[in-house]
Amino acid sequence: MAKPGQSARRAIDRRRKMIIPIRCWSCGKPIGQSWEAYLDKVNAGEDKKKVLDVLKLERYCCRAMFLGHVDLIDTASQFKKF
Repeated sequence: MAKPGQSARRAIDRRRKMIIPIRCWSCGKPIGQSWEAYLDKVNAGEDKKKVLDVLKLERYCCRAMFLGHVDLIDTASQFKKF
């Protein structure tokens, strides 16, 4: 059973272990440093488009990296290494 406040702690821990690319795969612009700010603002209820504009992610390829990112770290960590 989860303790009070544990879900908030898990959200913070989960955010730190996310695997987001450091650079955009298409154009090479550094985008990894903006991930936590993006999550904070989107979780606060702001519009994703406006958040991406504020973070100066203007190219379609960079926006796609953020909008299309799927967290698979929990799924991948269930399997053993050989």
